Amino acid sequence: MAIIAISTAPAGVGSGLSKYVAQAVSIAREDGRVKVQLGSMFTTLEGNLDDCLDVAKQMHESLFKAGAQRVGTVIKIDDRRDKNLTMTGKIESVESKLK
Repeated sequence: MAIIAISTAPAGVGSGLSKYVAQAVSIAREDGRVKVQLGSMFTTLEGNLDDCLDVAKQMHESLFKAGAQRVGTVIKIDDRRDKNLTMTGKIESVESKLK
């Protein structure tokens, strides 16, 4: 199971980017192969690594389809093979140490 943090944004379209972020997130949600969690700075994808990477590519490409001429995308991958890895589990692990 992999977890991918992705932030994708067009360049040169002004300072309001939420409509582009919404476009990319809707692509991920509609795909259905991965879990999607919207965050304030990144969107997190959880699932099979190949599926996550494919969805990330679709998110990136969707901004070109929305009219952008230049797109910047940052991706961070956490791919743990020794035990099951989930978005919720990672958060719960840190929260348990804060108590």
